Amino acid sequence: RAAYHFVREGLDYTQHKMAKMSGAKEPGHVSGQELSDGMRQFALESYGPMAKMLLNEWGIHGTPDFGEIVFSLVENNLLAKTDKDTREDFTGGFDFDEAFTAPFLPLAKPIKKSSPSPKAKRSK
Repeated sequence: RAAYHFVREGLDYTQHKMAKMSGAKEPGHVSGQELSDGMRQFALESYGPMAKMLLNEWGIHGTPDFGEIVFSLVENNLLAKTDKDTREDFTGGFDFDEAFTAPFLPLAKPIKKSSPSPKAKRSK
């Protein structure tokens, strides 16, 4: 249930964001790739470092899972699609670890090269 709720909210988020970017007055259709990316952004903004854990708990482990939920909603007449929309639009999306874990990992500090000790300089 939570996964379906998330996808529905993610769709609204994506449609409004795309409408704002294009200057459209009304939200319009978004592709599977656009929706996947919008749901990535929505998850990061909504759940931060907990996004991947929550999505996984809801049974969402990759972008194809978004597609399965979207098409389940379409098949139950809760969402509409165009003739060009397919489940395959959601394959080959982003890597969940890269998208939801990497942004919250600490940045590695560069290793400073130490200069030779004064003793090492004298022995040359």
